[in-house]
Amino acid sequence: MFTHIMVPVDLTHTDKIARALETAGLLGKTTGAKITYVGVTAETPTGLAHNPQEYAAKLAEFAATQGTAYGVTADARAIASHDPTVDLNDTLLKTADALQADCIVMASHIPNITDHLWPSHGGTVAKRAHASVFVVR
Repeated sequence: MFTHIMVPVDLTHTDKIARALETAGLLGKTTGAKITYVGVTAETPTGLAHNPQEYAAKLAEFAATQGTAYGVTADARAIASHDPTVDLNDTLLKTADALQADCIVMASHIPNITDHLWPSHGGTVAKRAHASVFVVR
């Protein structure tokens, strides 16, 4: 069914994306797909990491933990961006293409009034991705 699943991850909010992580893990285990956890970080220090290399190490550790928890082959791809807020959607779409991911599993929020002004990341990725996209609330 699927061979490579990409999961966008915000390491500062892993508690809020637990359902998407579980969905990806179970889907990966069921289909035998490799899972790549993708994180986009700033090129400058953040509250999570002092630099992109430190962020990449934390993301790799997170991916290894997820792989063990679900019994799947897991990898991490950290991407440094000048402005992750602005670049996020394009960065995720380019990364999905580069990974040749045939499935993207990502978390989303419950829609609210601001979604009429600013589209959600999940909605934008689902609209523009070449892969199947599961948006999990």
